[in-house]
Amino acid sequence: MALNFLKSVPFFLLLAVVMAGDPDILVDFIVPVNSTGKAIDGCFFTFTGMRNAINPDYPSNFTATKASVKEFPALDGQSVSFAFLEYPAGSINPPHTHPRSAELLLVVGGTLNVGFVDTTNKLYTQTLNLGDIFLFPKGMVHYQSNDDPKQPAAAIAAFGSANPGTISVPMSVFTSGIDDNILAKAFKTDVSTIMKLKAGLAPKA
Repeated sequence: MALNFLKSVPFFLLLAVVMAGDPDILVDFIVPVNSTGKAIDGCFFTFTGMRNAINPDYPSNFTATKASVKEFPALDGQSVSFAFLEYPAGSINPPHTHPRSAELLLVVGGTLNVGFVDTTNKLYTQTLNLGDIFLFPKGMVHYQSNDDPKQPAAAIAAFGSANPGTISVPMSVFTSGIDDNILAKAFKTDVSTIMKLKAGLAPKA
């Protein structure tokens, strides 16, 4: 179904551009150190990692297939990266932030409810349909939710950095080793509640 969604979207909508956040480079492109002595050709500038993501089947959980500098070294210094996001029915992309870039989200299938919180603690929300684009400002905590209990959704995210970074709010707060007493005081609850929250986020065996 994801492939059919993409076919229904004009190509120019996929070419989202966001404000660059990376330093300018003084060369055309950056060749990785481990490529010294190797011939650079069109393969270096080609990323094939989306082939498995763009297919008729959806994963059982929310999945982000990234094309950042880690996966696609040619992006180094180019101030751009992408991600293909798949949302099974009823799934969410939990609250998170990208510290080095804004994000432009293009819905290519289904419907998404999205939102972000600014530095005054104001929440901005919107329901997005096929072809809609939403901006998440740089560094703001944001989320996406597919509230449809039957239909999946898909989106493409464009970033103005080759390495925008992702900080998950639940994971960074409850799985990073912050003392339980500190968290209990911060959330005005007790340690046992904090421990239950941590247990729910622990990797499944």
